[in-house]
Amino acid sequence: MKLATAPFLLGLLTASVLAQTAPNSVTVPITLDHNRIIIDVRFPLPDGSTKRVRAWVDNGNSDMWITGALAQKLGLEVSGELKDTPFGKEQTASVPSVLLVGGMALHATGLERAQVVLDRDSIGPGTSAEINLPSTVLRNYAVLVDYPNRELTIAAPGTLHFKGTAVKASLNPDNALIQLPVKIAGEDVNLALDVGAPFGLISSDLFAKLRQAHPRWPHMTGGLGPANFWGLPDEAHWELLRIPSLQYGGIPLTDVGVASFSKEIMDWFEKRAGMPTAGLIGANALLNYRVGIDYAHSTVYFEQISKGRAPDMDVVGLTLRPEPDGRYTVIGVAEFDGKPSVADVKAGDLLIAIDKVPAKGGTMGQVWSLLDGSPGEIRTLTLERDGKQFAVEATVHRFLSEEPAIARKSKTRKSSK
Repeated sequence: MKLATAPFLLGLLTASVLAQTAPNSVTVPITLDHNRIIIDVRFPLPDGSTKRVRAWVDNGNSDMWITGALAQKLGLEVSGELKDTPFGKEQTASVPSVLLVGGMALHATGLERAQVVLDRDSIGPGTSAEINLPSTVLRNYAVLVDYPNRELTIAAPGTLHFKGTAVKASLNPDNALIQLPVKIAGEDVNLALDVGAPFGLISSDLFAKLRQAHPRWPHMTGGLGPANFWGLPDEAHWELLRIPSLQYGGIPLTDVGVASFSKEIMDWFEKRAGMPTAGLIGANALLNYRVGIDYAHSTVYFEQISKGRAPDMDVVGLTLRPEPDGRYTVIGVAEFDGKPSVADVKAGDLLIAIDKVPAKGGTMGQVWSLLDGSPGEIRTLTLERDGKQFAVEATVHRFLSEEPAIARKSKTRKSSK
C-alpha cells in the first residue's frame, strides 16, 4: 500500500508544519472503557486534512497495533507474514511518522514496525481503539494519568511538574517497560506498572503460594468484569484473588484484585520485561490515583486523590467473548455460593441484550457497565441458543468478597423485616 510521490511528499510537509507549531504539553479527556484509557488522536493525511481515531494508551505494551483500515487510510506499507493470532489475522506495517494528541505532535522514534490487525474494526476484541500508544512511543515524553478526573497529560521531558510520592522504577532500556518493587505478605517481588491492563495479573507460582498461606483471602474462578480481558478461551477458568494490602514501591494499595498468569504466558512476560518479575499491577488498583511517569528519570509518581473503592466485582456472573461481528458470546458462568450464578445460561449462548439494551456493537466497557450494579439487583438478559431467543433474570452478586455467604444471608433477612 504505497502512496503516489506527490501526495506522500505533501503528507510529510503537513506533518512537519504541524510538528513545528504544536505545543509541548497537552491535557486531554479520557474515556475509561473497561479500565482502559481511550483518547482521541489525529493523523495528518496526504491531502492536508487530519483523521480522528480512538487510541488506547498502553504503557504495558511495547508494540504498536493498528487496524488494517487505518493503515490503508494513512498509506502505510503493509507486508510480512500473515499470522493468525487471538486478536485476528495480522501482518506488519511501517509506523506512522506523526500523530497528534490535543494538537501536540507525537513521534514513534525508534519504533520500526507496527502490528496490523486486518479483520477487525479495532485493535482488540471489544475495544473502540484503532491504534495504541505503546511504551516505545510514550518513553519519549512525560505522562500523567489522572484517573479520578479522567484526564491524560503528555508533555516534553522536563516540562511536567509531578506531585505525590516518587518511586524509583526499573525500565527495560530496550522497550521502556516499567517494573516496581512490591511487598506482598512478606514476599518481595517486582510487578510491572501497566495502566493499559484493566486488572492485575501475577504468576501462577506466586498465586498458589499466597492462596496456600492465606486461605481466607477472597478467591474465585472465572474472569468477570475487568478481569474479562479479551474473551480468550481460558478466561472462563482464570483463578482470581483479592489481596487485602500490598506495598507497591512503598505506596499502600488495598483490596487489589489479581488473576493468575499461566506459566507459558508468564515466561513470555518475564522475557519481555528483561528482568525478574511476578506479574503486573493494572488499572483496577490505581483508580484513586494520579499516576505520573517520568521516563527521562526512571521515576513513577503516585498522588492519591480519592479514597473510594470501586465495586469492581458487583456484576452478573458471566464471562464473555467479543466476536468480530460485534456480538458477544457467553464462554463461562461463574459460581456463587457453590452453584451457577446465572441459571439456564451456558457457554455458547449469544448475549443479545441487557435490560433491552442491545449488546451487539458495544465495547467491553459498555457491556459490562450494563452488567454491573448493586448486589441483589436484577438484570433481564436476552440470549440466543440454536437460533432461538429467550430471557433470563440474572442477579448482580458481589464476587471476590471476603464476606461469607452466611453473613450476606443474615443481612438479607434483617433488611426484609
